[in-house]
Amino acid sequence: MGAPGRVALWLQLCVLTRAAYKVWVPNTDFDTAANWSQNRTPCGGAAVEFPADKMVSVLVRQGHSVSDMLLPLDGEFVLASGAGFSASRGSSEPDCSTGAPALFLDPDRFSWHDPRSWRSRDEVHGLFSVDAERVPCRHDDVVFPPDASFRVGLGAGSIRARSIAALGQNYTGNEELTAFLRSRAGRLHFHGPGALSVDPAACADPSGCVCGTAEVQPRICAALLRPLGGRCPPAACRAAVRPEGQCCGLCGAIVSLTHGPAFDLERYRARLLRDLLTLPQYQGLRAAVSKVPRPPRRREAAGPEADTEVQVVLAETGPESGVAGRLARALLADVAEHGEALGVLSATLRESGAPIGGGSAAGLERPGSRAGLAGAVAAASLLLLLPLSAGALLLRRAGRLRWKRNDEAADGPAGAPLGFHNPMFNVAGSVELTPASQADARNTSQSYFVNPLFAEAEA
Repeated sequence: MGAPGRVALWLQLCVLTRAAYKVWVPNTDFDTAANWSQNRTPCGGAAVEFPADKMVSVLVRQGHSVSDMLLPLDGEFVLASGAGFSASRGSSEPDCSTGAPALFLDPDRFSWHDPRSWRSRDEVHGLFSVDAERVPCRHDDVVFPPDASFRVGLGAGSIRARSIAALGQNYTGNEELTAFLRSRAGRLHFHGPGALSVDPAACADPSGCVCGTAEVQPRICAALLRPLGGRCPPAACRAAVRPEGQCCGLCGAIVSLTHGPAFDLERYRARLLRDLLTLPQYQGLRAAVSKVPRPPRRREAAGPEADTEVQVVLAETGPESGVAGRLARALLADVAEHGEALGVLSATLRESGAPIGGGSAAGLERPGSRAGLAGAVAAASLLLLLPLSAGALLLRRAGRLRWKRNDEAADGPAGAPLGFHNPMFNVAGSVELTPASQADARNTSQSYFVNPLFAEAEA
C-alpha cells in the first residue's frame, strides 16, 4: 500500500473513533424533481398544486413562472437569493403541452424510522450498518441540512438521540427542543405523536453500546419494505442468514463474540478494516460490527449476565461466493490465537448456504449436502419404479405380459424352494437348499421373490 493509501486508511480509522452523525436525506425543495408527480419540476407557465390539507415548508432556489398555484393548508416558501414566482399564461416548452397541473407529492411521506431517509456522515468504505442502525441510535448526533427544507414524520412512541441540529440550532437539552417542536417552525418540519428527546451523554463503554432501536425494528422494517409490498426480496443463496437488526436475510456469515472488560469495539473494528478487509482475497465484502442484544436462546446458554454480544456481519456483494465464510473462519482462528489480548472470550459462526442458480459456493457447502443429494436420487428412483410396477400389473391383468412361475422353471424336485425369505413380503419360512436342488438352481435363471403387487394377479 502506497503513502496516499496509508493516509486515506488513517483518516478512515480516525473517523471510527468519533461520535456517529446521522444526516437526514430527503427534502421538500421546490426544485427537487422527485417531489413532483411527473418526476420533474414544473414547466414554465404550468399550473402548480400543493396538497390542500397539508403543512409544508418549501425552499425555492430558482425563479419560476406559473399560470395557477393551489397553496397548502398551512406552509411557507423560503426564497433563496434570486428565487421567486411570476405569472405566465401557457408554456412554450414542447414537453408541457398536456395541460395537466404539476402536483407536489405528499410531504408527510418521509418517516424518521425509514432507513432510506438517513445516511452516515462518516461513511467508511468496506463498512455498513444493519437496517436498525441506519436510523439514528440513542447515542448519535442528528443533523438536518441547513440548506434544504424538510418534513419528518415521528410516528408513535419515543425517539431519543444525543443531539438534534435543525434550522441553524443545535439542541442538546430537552427544554429548548420541546419549545422548538411546539413552535410554528417546529410544527412545519416535524409531525406525528412521537416524542422526540435528547440525552447528551455519550457512550462511555469501550465495548460499545447497543443502538436502542430494537423495540421499533418492526416499524423500521415496515417502512423499508413498503416499496416491495412488505416482503423481503429473494436472497441469491440458500439458507440466507439474518443478523440482529437486519430486516431480511443476506448471503454471507455472522460471527458472534462474547467479550470481557478488556474488549474495545472501535479497536476491533479498526483491526478488522486494517488487517483483513483490505486484503485482495476479501475484496467485495462489507462488514458491520456493533453491539446487539443477545437473542434469548443464546442468552440462556451463556448465563443471565450475557445480555449483549458483539456481532460481526460479513455480507457478500460481489459475484464470487464463499469469501465471507473464509473470512469468518479466519476471524475464529484469530480469536483462538489472540482472543485473550483482544478481550474476546468466545466466538460462534453462522453461514449462509450455497448460491442459487448453479454451482456450489466454495466454503459454503454443508457436510449434509451430499447426503441430501443421495436422498434426492433415492426418492427420484422410487418415484420412477412405482409407475413401472403399476404398468406391469395392468399389462399382466390384460394378458399382455407373462412370466414363468417357479413350478414351470425347471424339473427339479417338487417343493424345493428356489427363493429366499424376505420378512417385508410376509413369505412363509425359508428352507435351506439341498445339494441336488442347489445343482438344479445353478442350471436355471428363473429364481424370483414374491412381490405383493402381483400376488392378487397370480391368485
